[in-house]
Amino acid sequence: MKPRSAPNNGTHNKNKLARTFQRVINLRTASKIASTNGVGIGTYSHGDDGDDVKRKAGLKALIAMVFASVTSIKAAYAELQMAQHPYDGEAIQVADQAVVEQLKVLSELKYKFLKQDLDLSPQVTLMLAEIQEQQSMMRTYDITIKNLESDIEEKDSAIDLHHKQLEHCIAFNKSMEKKLNETGPLFMFDNIQFTTLNPSHFIQVLHCALKSVRSFVRLMMKEMELAKWDIVAAIKAIEPSAMLAKQSHACFLFESFVCKTMLQGFDSHDFSGLKSLHREQYFNAFKTLKYANPKSFLVQNPKSGFAKFIRDKYLKLVHPKMECSFFGNLNQRKMVISGGFSDTAFFMAFTEMGRRFWLLHCLGLSMSDQVSVFQVMKGYRFSEVYMENVSEESFFIDEIVDGADVDFRVGFTVVPGFKIGKTVIQSQVYLSPVFNPNSTSLLDGNTLR
Repeated sequence: MKPRSAPNNGTHNKNKLARTFQRVINLRTASKIASTNGVGIGTYSHGDDGDDVKRKAGLKALIAMVFASVTSIKAAYAELQMAQHPYDGEAIQVADQAVVEQLKVLSELKYKFLKQDLDLSPQVTLMLAEIQEQQSMMRTYDITIKNLESDIEEKDSAIDLHHKQLEHCIAFNKSMEKKLNETGPLFMFDNIQFTTLNPSHFIQVLHCALKSVRSFVRLMMKEMELAKWDIVAAIKAIEPSAMLAKQSHACFLFESFVCKTMLQGFDSHDFSGLKSLHREQYFNAFKTLKYANPKSFLVQNPKSGFAKFIRDKYLKLVHPKMECSFFGNLNQRKMVISGGFSDTAFFMAFTEMGRRFWLLHCLGLSMSDQVSVFQVMKGYRFSEVYMENVSEESFFIDEIVDGADVDFRVGFTVVPGFKIGKTVIQSQVYLSPVFNPNSTSLLDGNTLR
């Protein structure tokens, strides 16, 4: 980046300087000829008028020399400033000497002017003053260009520094995001005692578990697409009469299947494989695994309650036909049955999801109030107390015939609800239109079996 005016001015000044030199050469040649003929420069043969013209020409030449000296001082001062950053002692001395010399010139001109002792050749002096001024201006432009180039380098360095800081921030954010995805908001339990647990803590861990469900479902559907699965047939196998507003809502049905499988038996102490423990012991088990790497924990504790839970849920959730279509064989299933654990991304995603549901169960058993699960049955009326609609697009408003007697009922439950004492954590449901529905009310105590 360079100023557009600087190069143009420099070229213009150089051309002007060349023309000035040529004029001086021509003038000096003419002076020699005039001297040979007995005519002196600056002398006229018109009496008083000639003296007046000569005096005006001398004053004009004097002013030109003054301006030339001032311009030289300006250029020298600019060089002096530039030599300060970075510090250059030799350049400072040179610039300082140039300023002093021009000040001496100005002082001498003042002295001669006051004494009326201006022995000048007006034409030559004008040309030389113009040359000096153009040279000084060129020096000033060069310094300006160097300053601009220096500013550009500094700004480029600043930009590079900001880019590095941005990359560092992005890397840090990704690291934090990865940590949050792995542990969720569980850091809030670092200084929590089991006696102070409340439903809000349970909700935090539940949200953490549901986030892992969505990640696992996305991975599972991706594997289905790669294996050329018939997604519509898979949906019908889960919920034969399901009515979806959009094809992309198929993910809700798969989330429903995963949640139902992972939460089956949640009300039982056998769910986590830890039997007959005290509340504080369940909370200690929760704290032990809340930041642990699930694969490392399983390898080190293959007979633990968590390991038993992972094996049991994997074999129930992943059908042999699904596993065979995904991986081409049943080696992973055989490994799990024999007590081992696979290193595939699919199995790792499952174990992380399983870890969060296992933590949710341990936390539930650590609380003073009993925790239970309830399932909203298909066809029930929507209740804001017990339910949350997962998608407003599940309302088929634009596709309903005008004037038809239509009601919206629960098409299927995506995430079961929870009760902690008198606190209700809403179930997440998908609503579907029903024509002329029979009156049905929500029944309490519909827990998963």
